[in-house]
Amino acid sequence: MKEIVVIGAGRIGATIADMASQSGDFAVTVVDRSAEALAALDTDTKVRTARCEVAEPGELETILSGKFAVLSAAPYSLTTRIAEAAAAAKVHYLDLTEDVKSTRRVKEIAGKAQTAFIPQCGLAPGFIAIAAMSLAKQFDTLDSVAMKVGALPQFPTNVLNYALTWSPEGVINEYCEPCEAIVDGKMAEIAPLEDIEDLTIDGVAYEAFNTSGGLGSTPEKLLGKVKSLNYRTIRYPGHARIMKLLLNDLNLKDRRDLALDIFRHALTTTKQDMVVIRVDVTGMKDGKPAHEIFERTVLSGFVGNKERSAIQITTAAGILTVLDMLAAGDLAQKGFVAQEEIDLSAFLGNRFGRAFGADQAARKVA
Repeated sequence: MKEIVVIGAGRIGATIADMASQSGDFAVTVVDRSAEALAALDTDTKVRTARCEVAEPGELETILSGKFAVLSAAPYSLTTRIAEAAAAAKVHYLDLTEDVKSTRRVKEIAGKAQTAFIPQCGLAPGFIAIAAMSLAKQFDTLDSVAMKVGALPQFPTNVLNYALTWSPEGVINEYCEPCEAIVDGKMAEIAPLEDIEDLTIDGVAYEAFNTSGGLGSTPEKLLGKVKSLNYRTIRYPGHARIMKLLLNDLNLKDRRDLALDIFRHALTTTKQDMVVIRVDVTGMKDGKPAHEIFERTVLSGFVGNKERSAIQITTAAGILTVLDMLAAGDLAQKGFVAQEEIDLSAFLGNRFGRAFGADQAARKVA
C-alpha cells in the first residue's frame, strides 16, 4: 500500500481521499491548515488527518517525508509552495491548478526534481487535454482544436444560471486572467469572457466563452501544427454578459476579494450538478476535410455511501487516474509530465477513469 498526502480538506480533497482510500491501494493523510475543516472532513472511509500551516517552510516537508506522492487540492496560491516541499521531500507531485503562472513555476521545479511532477490533473486543464490530443493524433494535418468544459447545476435557480460547484477563487481567476490560445498559427493571449458562441449538446442550449488556464500544455504541443487552438468554458446562456458587467464594467476584477465575498454569500451550492465536455477537431484525414467530436456528460452520483457532485467525481477521478498510472509505472517517474502524454484509452480503462464513461469512438461530423 502506497502512502499519499492530500492537501485540502474541502469538497474536492474529501472526494479524492475517499476514492483513493476505498481502492485499498493507498493509505491517505489529509492535510489542511484548519482544524475545523479537518474535523468536518466529509469522507466515507477512515483517513488520517494532519493540521499544517502549508505556507510555512519545514512543517509540510516533515509530513511528506517517506510518502509516495502529494496531491494538491489547495488554492492555486499555494501551488508553488507545495511543489517546492515535494521536491525537497523527494515525493511525486500532482495538482489540480488551472493557474498558468504557478504551473510554469512547477515546471521549473520539476526540471531539477528526482520525482515526477504532474500539474493540472483535473478536468480542465487535465482530462480535456488528454481527449483533445487523442483526436488530434488521428489527423494528417490540423486546422482547429476547440476544447470546452462546463460544470453546471442540473437545475439552475438564479439569473446567472450557476451554482458554486467548484472553487470560487478558481472561477474568478479564470474569468479575469488572460487566456492562452493559438491564433493564425501563432501563440496569443486573448481576453477572458469574450468570443461568446452558442452551442447545443444533447438538445440543451449553452454558451461558451474564453477563460484562462484550461489548455494546460496543449499550446506547446500543437504550436506549429494547428492554425487555431482555444479553450472555452460552457455555461447556460446569458452568464457571460452578467459576469462582464460585474468584473469589467463594475471593475470587480480589480477587487477580487470583494468578488469572492459576493460569490460565497450569494451563490448556492449543489450536489445535483453535471459536467459537460466537448472537443472539436478539424483538419485533413486521408486527403479529405474532416471534423471529429468527443463529448461526455457526467452527472452527480454516489462514491461509496456518499453523494458526490459531478465536478467532485470527475476532478477526483482525473487526478487519481494519473496517480494510479504513475504508481503502476505507466508514466515517467521523474521530471515534468504533461497531460498530453497520457493515452486516452488507458485513462478511460483505468478503475478511476471509468467515471468519465466507456471509451467510445469519437463522433465524425464530416
